[in-house]
Amino acid sequence: MEWLVSLVGAGLVMITLRDLFHTLWHPTRHGGLSRLVMTALWRLARRLRAPGRVVGFVGPLAMVTVVSMWAVTVVLGWAIVYWPHMPGAFTFSPGSQAAQQPALLDSVYLSLVTVATLGLGDIAPDEGWLRLVSPFEALIGFALLTATVSWVLEIYPALTRRRVLAIRLALLRDADPTTRQIDCTAGALLLDSLATEVARVRIDFTQYAEAYYFHDGEDHSSLAAMVGYAVVLAQRGQAAGRPEVRLAGALLAGALKDLAAILDQRFLHTGGPPTEVFAAYAADHGRDGAQP
Repeated sequence: MEWLVSLVGAGLVMITLRDLFHTLWHPTRHGGLSRLVMTALWRLARRLRAPGRVVGFVGPLAMVTVVSMWAVTVVLGWAIVYWPHMPGAFTFSPGSQAAQQPALLDSVYLSLVTVATLGLGDIAPDEGWLRLVSPFEALIGFALLTATVSWVLEIYPALTRRRVLAIRLALLRDADPTTRQIDCTAGALLLDSLATEVARVRIDFTQYAEAYYFHDGEDHSSLAAMVGYAVVLAQRGQAAGRPEVRLAGALLAGALKDLAAILDQRFLHTGGPPTEVFAAYAADHGRDGAQP
């Protein structure tokens, strides 16, 4: 029975590590529990019709919630591993009152101290197998800290790329170039560069799905509000006379189609064409979308 309880704790730790791996290091970065937590917080904020300032906290709050969930699950998992063997399989420092405490409390305390790599030493494993596996908890704690820092450092450049594209589209919407103005070499370069930026954002949504749950703020920096105008530019490029402009317009249209497919597959589930997906994207972020 003791080993069965320890195996349950080990299974809890493995589930957490799997979720961490799929969220941060898997090529598609498609987490399970973390994705459910983020989606639930986003939908709750949208259902409560929270103002923009409140919605802006959903993304950071979701990341903090996910990391806290990982940390708590790891601590509890290892505490369950230790619990059936406490206190007999452990040694206590002289004068310590820990042995007089409930076994579960001592197990949680030891797990917290170990995962935080404090190494206080007032409770130490005595049995051979525990002496071998206990250091792995410290390694997991260090990996969790490193992963959290890496996650923060990776997500914000992705948000920056998305907002740069949105601001660029906002400036183009204000200028509102006609098909005739786009029908030149400069127009082809413009559409080609936009296609490249859209492709980068598409990759960001694939590798950093949590970026979807970050509110972009004002319309001029919100891709949800501006992406509709990119469709307009692609249509004008495809209607131009120069072949290089038509090609660039087709590239932009293709990149937008791929972006819409990712948004629909992972977040919106409309099953419609890109224009419908982008409209749903704008609505989900409290925007009306840019109009020509």
